[in-house]
Amino acid sequence: MITFTNGRASAGQQQDFGQALTVLRDGGLLLYPTDTVWSVGCDATDPAALRRLRAMKSIDQHECLELLVDSPKMLKQYIAHFHPRIETLLSFHLRPLTVRYERGRNLPQEALDQEGSIAIRIVQDEYCQSLIRKLGRPIVALPADLKPNAFPANFGAISSDIIEQVDYIVHHRRNDKSIAQPSVMVQLGHKDELEFLRE
Repeated sequence: MITFTNGRASAGQQQDFGQALTVLRDGGLLLYPTDTVWSVGCDATDPAALRRLRAMKSIDQHECLELLVDSPKMLKQYIAHFHPRIETLLSFHLRPLTVRYERGRNLPQEALDQEGSIAIRIVQDEYCQSLIRKLGRPIVALPADLKPNAFPANFGAISSDIIEQVDYIVHHRRNDKSIAQPSVMVQLGHKDELEFLRE
């Protein structure tokens, strides 16, 4: 049973969830809401889907992608080292927090930057958690906007350029008009000091 609602999911919600999951499994691009902004994503372990997503967003291999996982357990499968300071920070930070890790693992090169870094967030949104859990792998979450460093405030702010290039648009939360904010992004510096990449 789908668990992203307070009660039993309706037939429409189940169908929407099922179609989103099918698109991810088939290597497609998904437009979906996260615990921050509406995002474009794909299966983070699918090289062809990752190349297509990079081309769509004009992101070259100098930049790492942002991934979503459903739990600390899944996170540990895809990073080389889980520093105790980061583990503590994730336990207490209330706002969605993306961490850039120096070294990713068990991921195709297309998910990493040229140095092998990867940015990952343990997602707080129940819909996304359920989607990742059913897929069994991380999904990419890039802001649904083609302009660099632009973040759509809600579904209505997404341009047709994005909508026309994805394979499926999730129905969940399309009518939510609240203003979304991107996650905080941090990394550990060389002296194990926190560096804020996005506040």
